[in-house]
Amino acid sequence: MRITLSADSARSVAADLLVVGVMTTRFDKGEVAEIDKALGGTLTRWAKDEGFEAKRGQVLKVPGGGKLKAKWVVLVGIDGRDAGDHARAVGHAAAKASERQKSAALVLPNRSAASIRAASEALVLGAYRYTQMKSKKSKGGLGKAIILVPKSSAELKRAVDAGVAVAESINFARDLVNGPPNVIHPVALANAAKREATKLNLSCTIWGKKQIQKAGMNLFLAVNSGSAIEPRFIHLVYKPRKKNVPKIAFVGKGLTFDSGGLCIKPPKSMLDMKCDMAGAAATLGIIFAAARLKVNVEVHALVGSTENMTGAAAYRPGDVFKSLDGKTVEIINTDAEGRLVLADVLAWTRDNVKPDAIIDHATLTGACMVALGNYRAALYTDDEKLAKGYHEAAMVADEKFWRMPLDQDLRPSLDSAVADLKHTGAPYGGSITAALFLREFVGKVPWMHLDIAGPAFLDGSHGRAPKGGTGFGVATGVRFLESF
Repeated sequence: MRITLSADSARSVAADLLVVGVMTTRFDKGEVAEIDKALGGTLTRWAKDEGFEAKRGQVLKVPGGGKLKAKWVVLVGIDGRDAGDHARAVGHAAAKASERQKSAALVLPNRSAASIRAASEALVLGAYRYTQMKSKKSKGGLGKAIILVPKSSAELKRAVDAGVAVAESINFARDLVNGPPNVIHPVALANAAKREATKLNLSCTIWGKKQIQKAGMNLFLAVNSGSAIEPRFIHLVYKPRKKNVPKIAFVGKGLTFDSGGLCIKPPKSMLDMKCDMAGAAATLGIIFAAARLKVNVEVHALVGSTENMTGAAAYRPGDVFKSLDGKTVEIINTDAEGRLVLADVLAWTRDNVKPDAIIDHATLTGACMVALGNYRAALYTDDEKLAKGYHEAAMVADEKFWRMPLDQDLRPSLDSAVADLKHTGAPYGGSITAALFLREFVGKVPWMHLDIAGPAFLDGSHGRAPKGGTGFGVATGVRFLESF
């Protein structure tokens, strides 16, 4: 999508759609008053006839009737939230209203750089469609967007570029999550990461099974043991020109398909398990966006990718494996595989990257969805500064997290009679005990675990999030890095 800035008036701008954010149906101020006047009061009459009350999410589409250069006027209801939310609402509505239209001009309630970045991001995200597997692809959708401003500037143009960069990185993550498991398997995921890293001049290291074995990642390999497809360990690095900057490592769970292993899932629960690599997709999206925005942070992205299958060599409940960290782990449920992969990758990151902080993204537990629902992720950390910084970033990025307790009272449920640890705990508090298990492998490095099982993949669209892969986590991760 091509997004430009223009000082044209709402009445004179040439576009298929003229999209205007409104808080009230009293069209007596600003551009909406000029538009209503030009249309002879049509906006006022149609709003009354159609029951449009400018409520959040309401949309009213009115023909221009040749009295404007725009073919259609689209009014978008916005509420009293912040300017960024208003801009996202207008941008998203423009993208969604354009199935048969090719261009749109946006009238934002606020024309700050932050609002223009938010609108640009929403335009690109709202236009997203996963069509790679379709033999006949739709030719519809928005190809050009114009954001109306009093005067263009270098700062506003950079805001457009930043919004597009973040949105395209989110859409990259969405494509990976939506890809069928026979197409996006560990080898393909690693190849996709390498291709994008090459475009952005990022350091890229990819290990196959033999290198993972040599490193001693036995928990990771246990999960892979039932699969015919080799695992991959992916390590990307972005370094800014500026020296002596913070070093942040993002770790992602990359289960490209999870059958549950020998503790096999029922068919309905297995259907969408291509999404179990959403943490890896978010991790890659974050570093690619960070590179495009040239943040002043050294960023590492690390992914452990495998399938969890039921082959003849599959690991079993009751097996015991020695982790890279040195702790032995008793397997209780082969469908709790993600934490095993993460444990080895976290330990490797701790010892070899030596970052200032580690942040992991994982579709880790159904228990998290029971606790928080489909639209909010769980945030676990003992580090107050890290929690505060991420919460502030999430507010700006328009993503929802909820801080959960690392309840030490539940830690004894991970004790094993035959090994150092069990990898699952008591029946209750499953998301908490999973986080407690991961904490065993990070040492003293400040660490945060994000269980994104709910919002990473949706059965139907919700608000501005699409059905399927959402790319959840990328926007917040990028905003967090920009805060340094």
